[in-house]
Amino acid sequence: MSRGKPATASSSETSALAPGKAVDGDATTRWASAEGSDPQWLRIDLGAGASVSRVELTWEAAYAKQYRLEISADGTDWTRLAAETAGNGGTDTWTGLTGKGRYLRVYGTARGTTYGYSLWEADVYGTTGGTTPTDPPPQGAFTVVGAGDIADQCNESDPGCQHFKTAARAMAIDPAFYITMGDNQYDDAHIEDFRNYYDKSWGRFKDKTHPVPGNHEAYDDWDNQDEVAYRQYFGDRATPQGKMWYSYDYGNWHFVALNSNRFDEREQLDWLKADLAKNSKKCVAAYFHHPLFSSGSHGNDPVSKPIWSMLQAAGTELVLSGHDHHYERFAPQSPDGQADPNGIVEILGGMGGKDLYGQGDTVQKNSQKRIWDKFGVMQLDFTDTTFTSKFVGTDGTVLDTGPTYNCH
Repeated sequence: MSRGKPATASSSETSALAPGKAVDGDATTRWASAEGSDPQWLRIDLGAGASVSRVELTWEAAYAKQYRLEISADGTDWTRLAAETAGNGGTDTWTGLTGKGRYLRVYGTARGTTYGYSLWEADVYGTTGGTTPTDPPPQGAFTVVGAGDIADQCNESDPGCQHFKTAARAMAIDPAFYITMGDNQYDDAHIEDFRNYYDKSWGRFKDKTHPVPGNHEAYDDWDNQDEVAYRQYFGDRATPQGKMWYSYDYGNWHFVALNSNRFDEREQLDWLKADLAKNSKKCVAAYFHHPLFSSGSHGNDPVSKPIWSMLQAAGTELVLSGHDHHYERFAPQSPDGQADPNGIVEILGGMGGKDLYGQGDTVQKNSQKRIWDKFGVMQLDFTDTTFTSKFVGTDGTVLDTGPTYNCH
């Protein structure tokens, strides 16, 4: 829960050793306090109230001989979770914790060296309140960032490795939450690949991500197509309502996250019909991996047509997909590909990090913008009654801006 969260400290030895370095998921960066004085502390804002069950501290050479783990609801009144009186550095793992609060603090009272206190990583585990992003005020404008086809099997130091760059751009936008449109991890989405690659880039904000799987998630167990490693890696975030399709509300919007690997299964179709029928929000957006329309090498995918028809009948404004590795924005259209002001806007965002494919044989007739050679993320800006979109490159350049559309 601590990954990428705001962190503050009693002091920092230098600006390069800032408190955020202890929660960035990078084992080569660290926070270090000023040298030679006690006490010193590191405080992590977990966001909403959380139940903390485990804390793992990875100390640099400047470790704490004595320290406390503390938790607080308001950052002022602190409750002790655990205490160390004979620390010797290395990695300290605290399990079986039962604290509840928003803020966690590592409070050092005695240094183990003549230096200060220094942590490579402070990892906090547990659960946050709720599985949908409803902690901020539920009305008004908000921003969502998303992409599909993300993590190649490459590291940040590898020339040409892009998923770290798209993750950095996504974080810089600082949205209310993130979405993915499938094929989160290549090539066969094994759990060790999720942990070695995706987790180090887009995994930094996993606790604010609402994912869906793609066909590469199914390759891990193709005989059963059970997306085993995907479910194992994302945990409850993959199945917040018990299945690999789910919905949630934010502001005046209803978001529907679907599994296009299973669009031929009656169970998901029945669930979608019921979910749309009971929706009370004015505006609807949906996302899944296989696009109904694409000018890329895969082309149109008819498996998504029945879903599109159901979504349009319910007044859906926006559909987001991946699968083809490029960016493409369409005008509102019907499931038959006819321009329709009451139709759905599709945006294809398969430029999240895996190698780009290029143009296919046919440019679809309602395609308004295509970018074949740039990696980046989609920025989606919502109000209570409208939405607009941007394609933001990894360097921060806005490469495309869509019109402002009113909800149906």
